[in-house]
Amino acid sequence: MEATIALRLPRDAASVPVIRQLLDASLGALGVVPQIREDIQLMLSEACSNVIQHATPSDDYMVSTELCRDRCVIKVVDAGNGFDISEMPSSPSTTSEHGRGLLIMQALADDIRFVNRHERGSIVCLEKALRFVEDAPGLSLLLSEELELGQGVPEVVGDRPHVGNHLPAGDHADVQ
Repeated sequence: MEATIALRLPRDAASVPVIRQLLDASLGALGVVPQIREDIQLMLSEACSNVIQHATPSDDYMVSTELCRDRCVIKVVDAGNGFDISEMPSSPSTTSEHGRGLLIMQALADDIRFVNRHERGSIVCLEKALRFVEDAPGLSLLLSEELELGQGVPEVVGDRPHVGNHLPAGDHADVQ
């Protein structure tokens, strides 16, 4: 099974808690451990907040999340002016109120990619490995192929092994 959520949202701060709660409820229903859910919520909030603050002149943005096997892939796509990650400061000053979002996302994500579409916006792609509580529904729903092939299950809170063979990093959604 693959679970996909995609929303086009207004570039408004009120949209951030909506997508956070929707994704967290989905992850919770699948039995993802709370620490991973919190990391995903924070990464998502930072990516969406950057769009809201910086993606002018865009009126909206898109968030797509894909839960496949033991991975959560989040894409935040805007139609603003775009940005060049190489031009971003490597670390904000200790007194700065802004500039920490990219560092937070980089610290929490297992993989992060930025695509500048040159005056057609940006794409931020965040990936996080999922861990499940014991007997979680996500183990049988998202990992049915691994279980049928006898490949084991991904890391569960406890002593079970972690399954390799993740989906390759890349563009998992058509973005125009």
